[in-house]
Amino acid sequence: MTKPDLASAQSNRFDVLVIGGGAAGLYAALSIPPQWRIGLVTKDTLSISASDWAQGGIAAAIGVDDAVSLHVADTLVAGAGLCDPKAVEHLASHASECIERLVDLGVAFDRSDGQLAMTLEAAHSRRRVLHAADTTGRAIVSILAEAVLQQPNITVFEQAFALDLWLEAGRCRGALVVHNQQLRWLSAQATVLATGGGGQVYAQTTNPAASTGDGVAMAWRAGAQLRDLEFVQFHPTSLAQPGAPPFLISEAVRGEGAHLVDNDGYRFAFDYHPDGELAPRDVVSRAIFHHLQKTGDRQVWLDLRPIPRDRVQYRFPNILQVCRHWGCDPLSDPVPVAPAAHYWMGGITTDIHSQTSIPGLYAVGENASTGVHGANRLASNSLLECLVYGAELAHLPLEPIPAALASPEPSEALALDWSEPLAEAWASVEKQRQRLTQLMWDAAAISRSQARLEDAIATLSQWRTEWQRHPLQALHNLPTGAAYSLPKTLDWPLVRAWGELHNLHDIAWLILNSAAFRTESRGGHFRQDYPQASPDWQVHTVVEGDRWTISPAVQG
Repeated sequence: MTKPDLASAQSNRFDVLVIGGGAAGLYAALSIPPQWRIGLVTKDTLSISASDWAQGGIAAAIGVDDAVSLHVADTLVAGAGLCDPKAVEHLASHASECIERLVDLGVAFDRSDGQLAMTLEAAHSRRRVLHAADTTGRAIVSILAEAVLQQPNITVFEQAFALDLWLEAGRCRGALVVHNQQLRWLSAQATVLATGGGGQVYAQTTNPAASTGDGVAMAWRAGAQLRDLEFVQFHPTSLAQPGAPPFLISEAVRGEGAHLVDNDGYRFAFDYHPDGELAPRDVVSRAIFHHLQKTGDRQVWLDLRPIPRDRVQYRFPNILQVCRHWGCDPLSDPVPVAPAAHYWMGGITTDIHSQTSIPGLYAVGENASTGVHGANRLASNSLLECLVYGAELAHLPLEPIPAALASPEPSEALALDWSEPLAEAWASVEKQRQRLTQLMWDAAAISRSQARLEDAIATLSQWRTEWQRHPLQALHNLPTGAAYSLPKTLDWPLVRAWGELHNLHDIAWLILNSAAFRTESRGGHFRQDYPQASPDWQVHTVVEGDRWTISPAVQG
């Protein structure tokens, strides 16, 4: 298969442009009717995404003792008063058909006695989480990627980066994409943002390196409405072994019976919530955070030894392999763990059909705020949301594009004031990214306060002013519709790294201001100076441009 290039003929105009190659983008592309020409842009390869890293599973009320109403009720409780009941009902009621399609496509979910196996995760009232060992996301994404590559109507641009959305007369017309030293405005009747979350804005995160909030940042710059950006979920159990990255150790491990203990072997989680290790994620993360503050330790321990050895080996082979690689064996000893940024509940406001506030622009997956997660996502609802709301793209209102409009524009060299040596440019980007992520971890992670937030906002404001003078800012002012070649002295990986940092600056600004705006604690947002939830704040935080307002939460 010949890989497409932006400079090739017929590659600049599509019926639908999908930005993102995880479960949301892939499933959306497969759901769009095959008569439409689709361009799919992914920063890495189709198999590298946060979906691919998802371990626990995908929730669906298909067990004989389960019901859609129970799944809805559990989701609403976890969402702490900010879920949209209609959106949650839509999610839960369409779960079974999405599972059936995945099975038909060839996803090899685990089975027990010939039936789909289901496990329990925190805050679920039934065993409803389907899994493929502890690499469920990988099992789903690999199958979806294979299916996408077999579709003749889908053109995939791998290792390509979308810089900005194309707006014309108040409608989204596509996006500016850099790929193989080429910059080109790709035109589309409908543009779908499926870029995932923004966990990389924090110094400690379970997200892959590509999770830099690109879709939310692009949508914000284009004027789309955003919602509830202060709600960030911190996974309680990421690997805290010295020298190891913060690898996620699935919540399903605790669902199977693992214990959280401190250095003295004490199961402290019950001091903070009657459900102990199986309390909602935000509760467990705060329990660890506060317990570490009290004890002065740097990590707690996840003890898998209460689970039968053969069960651990069957259910969690990847976790075993990674932990052993970093020098700890969960079958013999407790594993050191600590919280890390994991999932962003807020995002681009969408309706039940994945439509944003901008005509022609849609959002699916973690970069969207559909209303299903509220202030705190229920475990294993994220992969399901990618599928259910990606399937809504089957109903896009599209019209055939006249063939005469599909010829590419000529390419010209980009006039850019660029003289910095690449090595120095890379060092500068990496240094600025490191200081930004540490700022966010210190000011807007698990426990927040007005003083720290305001200090961080002031610091970031200064950094953003300096950032606006960067020579590559010229890329945000290119005339729409044209195509360009990057200067030979500038490689596209640096443009991607710069673009990601630009987006991280934007989403850090959005999270900090949203967290300062909401003066209460709810779900994934905890304020030590306002530690209780307030009925006056059972509302959504709405962001449009530089305005923060509230909108009523829909009550079930």
